[in-house]
Amino acid sequence: MIKSDRLNKIINLVENELLPLIDLKSIDIHDPVVVEHIPTGWDILGTGNYAAVLSNTDFPEYAIKVYADGRPGIEEEIEAYKRLGSHNSYSECFYYGKNFLILKRLNGITIYEAIVKGIQIPEKVIKDIDNALDYARSRNLHPHDVHFKNVMIKDGHGIVVDISDFCKAEHCLIWEHSKKAYYNIYIPLLYKLHLPIPNLLLNFIRKCYQFYKKIMG
Repeated sequence: MIKSDRLNKIINLVENELLPLIDLKSIDIHDPVVVEHIPTGWDILGTGNYAAVLSNTDFPEYAIKVYADGRPGIEEEIEAYKRLGSHNSYSECFYYGKNFLILKRLNGITIYEAIVKGIQIPEKVIKDIDNALDYARSRNLHPHDVHFKNVMIKDGHGIVVDISDFCKAEHCLIWEHSKKAYYNIYIPLLYKLHLPIPNLLLNFIRKCYQFYKKIMG
């Protein structure tokens, strides 16, 4: 099968080209990882606190998630993908190794990026994500750490990009807080105006929210 042949080729590229040459560091668990070097032909799609997501120009249908040394979570993320199976609101895991996953690439724009660029975010996107999280709960998962950088708008629909913490049992309120910001701040103040918001301001808000969570326990 063509798909199987392409998957074998990208696995070979990851194991023999990307992993030996990538320079990936996680300096602070509360900040995104730092990618200091990648081989030619690879692009960074995004970074999280434990891992970076990359793509290869010859295999744009795949997203490669590489965990930084010493950072936990890959086993739980693999289990989460197994429980989700194939669902149109999530990616899908095709293959995994000791510190990487090969996923179906999701093309779109995160809600965070939409806010920065002043792109209108319809309520349907928020409701789609709510429905996606309900599906995850029906698969014995616990949506965790769902926020505007981890959800995306694709063809007018809301999809969930990161499920790495969905096996954590404790209740998480981040998405509920994000929705409150959407309905109480974004809708009345920004929805009709399409005003771009500086990334510096949003990053300051993120830091304040992290501090709030820390002092609230």
